Amino acid sequence: MIHTHPHPGEILKETVFAPLDLSVTEAAERLAMSRVALSRVLNGKAGISPDLALRLEKAGVGTARLWVNLQANYDLWVAMQHKQPAVRALQEAPV
Repeated sequence: MIHTHPHPGEILKETVFAPLDLSVTEAAERLAMSRVALSRVLNGKAGISPDLALRLEKAGVGTARLWVNLQANYDLWVAMQHKQPAVRALQEAPV
């Protein structure tokens, strides 16, 4: 089990932007988004939205589903790090 799950923005920064030597400014321009918005994603302050996922796919960086799934898995991992309240079944088991 992964003890620290990487944020999808970190994955994007390390596996795509770094090897291409793309600055945040250049990548943001190519993705038609603000530098601040992209920087927030790359620094783990914001998630990869479905809109950004589609832009990444159009830019040739994986599929939108890949990025949405990475974000969903990360969000679920974060939720699992917190104590969950006691939950009861919505439907009683048949007797």
